[in-house]
Amino acid sequence: MHTATSSEHSITVIIAGNPITIAPLTQAEAKASTLGSVNIVASGPSMQDVDFAPLLPRPTFFVNGSIGLLGQYAFAEVAGYVITDARFIAHQPEMIRTHYHGQPLYATQAVFQAMAEQMPDIIEQYHYAMRLIFAVDRPPSTSALPRYLKWLQKKPKLADYQQHPAFIIDTQHAPQAIGVSFDVTQGFVEAGTVAYAAAQLAYTLGASSIHLYGIDLLNSAQPRFYENEDNRAPCKLDKAVMERIVPSFALLCVRYAARGVTVINHSPVSKGLFGATDNMPS
Repeated sequence: MHTATSSEHSITVIIAGNPITIAPLTQAEAKASTLGSVNIVASGPSMQDVDFAPLLPRPTFFVNGSIGLLGQYAFAEVAGYVITDARFIAHQPEMIRTHYHGQPLYATQAVFQAMAEQMPDIIEQYHYAMRLIFAVDRPPSTSALPRYLKWLQKKPKLADYQQHPAFIIDTQHAPQAIGVSFDVTQGFVEAGTVAYAAAQLAYTLGASSIHLYGIDLLNSAQPRFYENEDNRAPCKLDKAVMERIVPSFALLCVRYAARGVTVINHSPVSKGLFGATDNMPS
C-alpha cells in the first residue's frame, strides 16, 4: 500500500495496484446491533489477576494488545477489536498477525494506513470486517487539497459540537475541553486512551451495561500484561490521567447511566476514580 484517499467517511487504500475500500461504521449497522452486557478489556497489569470465568460468556471488546488474551481464553464472542493509535501497529505487529483473524476491527484512518504499509495482506484478506471510526475533531482527511495546502482546511474543535445531539461537550473543563459521544458514527471523543473510544463504541453498538477491565491508570509505569521491560512500548498516560482520562470517564459514566447504561470499572487499581464529578454540563 502506498496511497490512501477518503470519500465521505470511507477510505481507500491501494494494495498491489488494487483499490480496497474500508467502510465507516454506519448508523444502520449500529441500530441493528444489540449487544447487551459487554466487556471492554484493556492491557493494564491487573489483567494478570483477573478471574476470567465471568467474562468469557459476554461479548467482549479488545483494545490494542489485549487481543492476545484470545490465545489463552475461549471468549464466546469478539464484539470488536479497537485500535486508535497507529504506533501500536509499529510496536506490536506480531500481536495482530498472531491473533487477528477477521474479527470486527474498528480503527482510525492512521491505523489502517499503517496496517496497509506494514501488513497489506491482512487488509486485503479481512477488509470486509474492518470499519473506520474517527475522533470527532479529527475526521478522515480528504485528497481535495495537496498536502502543502492542508493547513487551509478548517480543523474542527470539540467546542463546535456543543449543540450537536450526539455529544456532550464540557468546554469549561481545564486544561482542555472533554466530552462523550452517544453515536460513534458521528465521531468519538478522545481522552488519551483507546479504552475511552471503545466504551463509546460499545454504547453505540447497543451495550446495556459496560464492564471495564485492565484500565489501571495509576500504575501505568508498569509494563502491560503482555509486555516485559525489554519490549514495552512507550506510555504517555501519567500526564493525562487526572487531567483528562479520569474526568472523561466520570462524565461518560454519568451520561450513560442517565440513559440506562451502567459502566462498571473492575480494575482494583482505578475502580474508585470514575465516580460522578461536580459541575457536569447539562
